[in-house]
Amino acid sequence: MSQTATVFPVRIDTYLQGELGSESRHEYVAGQTFMMAGAGERHSRIAGNLFFHLRGAIRGTPCGVFVSDMKVRITAHDSFYYPDVLVTCDPSDRESLNKTTPCLIAEVLSPATEIIDRREKLIAYRTLPSLRDYLLISQDSRRVERYYRDAAGHWTHEIIEDGGLQIVCGDLDVALTLADLYEDVVFED
Repeated sequence: MSQTATVFPVRIDTYLQGELGSESRHEYVAGQTFMMAGAGERHSRIAGNLFFHLRGAIRGTPCGVFVSDMKVRITAHDSFYYPDVLVTCDPSDRESLNKTTPCLIAEVLSPATEIIDRREKLIAYRTLPSLRDYLLISQDSRRVERYYRDAAGHWTHEIIEDGGLQIVCGDLDVALTLADLYEDVVFED
């Protein structure tokens, strides 16, 4: 007779403590942890470019921009994710290990994470009342998918393949071009 393996849920405090000493990063969803895939050069350049332009724009504001190693906590989905870039402008969002009120989240798409970014994370992130923009940035072509909350609070989707986009979060108001995001990114033929 075969036996089924029993998986016990991980408590949030255990997860957070484990992440402090871990050599690899893990995302947390409803008591389960999932190891994150590594990033290549194009992925790193795109996330770095976005961080660079946002960091320059937030100087002198209460906003903070974080790249890769800051978790976002989505209480409604009992989850913690590591977005590629996140911005929070809420002065009360002071937790040092995770943020709960981001106004911008960006994910650079990769084969290992694209389905999760498009489905699971999209659903979870849109439950955050503070979130205004969720960007899915391609690393295979100059293309950004933007999900944004309009003035009426409804989510809208647009694809940007030319020009740029305007990001407004709290005191942050910055215009970004695709050239900014894809600076020094080399695409394979």
